[in-house]
Amino acid sequence: MIELITATQLDYFDNLYIEMKGDAVERDDYIVAETKRGFEMLRVVKSNYRVPKDNIVEPDGRFVRLATDEDVKAFDKNDGMARESLSFCKEAVVEEKLDMQLVNAKYTLDRKKLIFNFTADERVDFRNLVRILANRFKTRIELRQIGVRDEAKYLGGIGPCGRAHCCSTFLGDFVPVSIQMAKNQDLSLSPTKISGACGRLMCCLNYEDEYYEDAREQMPDVGQTIDTPDGRAVVIGMNILDLVVKVKYKDDYIREYHCDELNAVGEV
Repeated sequence: MIELITATQLDYFDNLYIEMKGDAVERDDYIVAETKRGFEMLRVVKSNYRVPKDNIVEPDGRFVRLATDEDVKAFDKNDGMARESLSFCKEAVVEEKLDMQLVNAKYTLDRKKLIFNFTADERVDFRNLVRILANRFKTRIELRQIGVRDEAKYLGGIGPCGRAHCCSTFLGDFVPVSIQMAKNQDLSLSPTKISGACGRLMCCLNYEDEYYEDAREQMPDVGQTIDTPDGRAVVIGMNILDLVVKVKYKDDYIREYHCDELNAVGEV
């Protein structure tokens, strides 16, 4: 299986398609493929690799060929035309008084379809808009309503970590993220601290959640009275990442212990 990307949309292709063509596909190669969206030029982000039986998914399309110089030129031309189409569509949305915000526009490589992505709080009746666009551009028009996370994925940007948004670079499908993950990591629950550019919980909260869940099982709760190498004390804080517990004794003496030290006491 090979993994490819276009506009931050991950697609997966069975290696059989490539083997039938006799092409060797490597990372960062560009190919032309027929997907559910139409004919597209895609960039390979992961070359051939074995997939566990339980993780096998249906191919997202059909490999056609390695991209040629003509394909690259067509892609660049289509990109410029799509920008002009987006400007026209924005004006049409205002004239039609539709409550929707356009995100981007894209032509398929063969220019048989023009796709507009937009966000909206509610369902939008855009049938008349489609007629206006089809009459203007003389091609098949597709309007797709996407969510705020998808919008951030398409637009890109820099996160609070100083790096490009995960969803715009390497993240394929969105994974569920819950407030419990922030609690597990002892993070501030302020929305401004744990929310991404999309306004939803940051995807990266999921990355280390499994580690923090396992670590919490090894550590006592804050307020719990425990036995330490120096006697009994009350837990007043912890550093989950380093597996360090901060305790306070009756004489107000405060000390830190690694979980291994506390477990050794419990084994005696």
